[in-house]
Amino acid sequence: MAEEISKTKLGSSSSSSASAAASAATNAAKSRWKILWPNSLRWIPTSTDNIIAAENRLLSILKTPYIQEQVNIGSGPPGSKIRWFRSSSDESRYINTVTFDAKEGSPTLVMVHGYAASQGFFFRNFDALASRFKVIAIDQLGWGGSSRPDFTCKSTEETEAWFIDSFEEWRKSKNLSNFILLGHSFGGYVAAKYALKHPEHVQHLVLVGSAGFSAESDAKSEWLTKFRATWKGALLNHLWESNFTPQKLIRGLGPWGPGLVNRYTSARFGAHSVGTVLTDEESRLLTDYVYHTLAAKASGELCLKYIFSFGAFARKPLLQSASEWKVPTTFIYGMNDWMNYQGAVEARKHMKVPCEIIRVPQGGHFVFIDNPAGFHSAVMYACRKYISQDSSHEELIPDGFQLV
Repeated sequence: MAEEISKTKLGSSSSSSASAAASAATNAAKSRWKILWPNSLRWIPTSTDNIIAAENRLLSILKTPYIQEQVNIGSGPPGSKIRWFRSSSDESRYINTVTFDAKEGSPTLVMVHGYAASQGFFFRNFDALASRFKVIAIDQLGWGGSSRPDFTCKSTEETEAWFIDSFEEWRKSKNLSNFILLGHSFGGYVAAKYALKHPEHVQHLVLVGSAGFSAESDAKSEWLTKFRATWKGALLNHLWESNFTPQKLIRGLGPWGPGLVNRYTSARFGAHSVGTVLTDEESRLLTDYVYHTLAAKASGELCLKYIFSFGAFARKPLLQSASEWKVPTTFIYGMNDWMNYQGAVEARKHMKVPCEIIRVPQGGHFVFIDNPAGFHSAVMYACRKYISQDSSHEELIPDGFQLV
């Protein structure tokens, strides 16, 4: 049974007695509201406490002890002219973080989730990876159990700064350096952008089904132009540019939201899984966790239209920065991933650092859930030079895998 440690605030910000009293009064009012209006009777039955509780229930099926904490990253990046927290208050923000027990001297592996996800999505991977790494997983700012400031970024540059700078402040608070950085999908985009700006801290990049390599101007996007000309395409494009997110649908359904999430997780990771389906317990716990993370206050999710145009084409494609890459990189894709691995193939042509591309069988976009054993083998192979020092065997690429 995994050890569940109550979240602790790391660091603190000074405040006047007046603001402290106001905060206490606000908290007291919220407590009274919770008593008078129980969670089950609210239109959107969730809260930050519900997210953390659901996370703990999901991670309780693990065997590796872990510590869960809320890491204080302050109220804004020092000296920055961009207020990436974009809030009317100067209250500190926190990054929800889980750190797993590891053997002394193990390399540090930091895991970053994708869009509409949170760190708990890696629940099938923590035990295996913690046997070789010091695993640290986070909820990005505005996601999961992290702080959810009002999102008022108005450009791609401001939106990228929101995620890159908040991650850097988290790194400073954790006093980390020389770590392996793994990002999935949109988290891969953020990880790559971070490594471009702060390469001195990253030993190796592992990008899993990474988004952000293709642009709308690519020749292969001709289908999108044709689709936009239809009434369905025009409607969907309008919703995208209006920043209508899937999470808004979940919230709009109120108490029926959990049922919709259950149908999605049961289908995606059950009936339509291309790999190992979830057990009944895993499905129940993941569904509960996913609902609470999606239904909570809108924040980081509103990045969507600023980072990608309709069709998930990057507004500032990573391919344009491939020649500036300074960190050795491994791309991992499921064989059935809808994210096109050819973007990584094209980027590698321009990179001046070592780069590998691995395709894992029986895996889709969530290859780490579909085929956890295969995903673990791919990560071990990608990081073989960092974990082989105290290992009695050499990591080999398993049969059925494809080195592109």
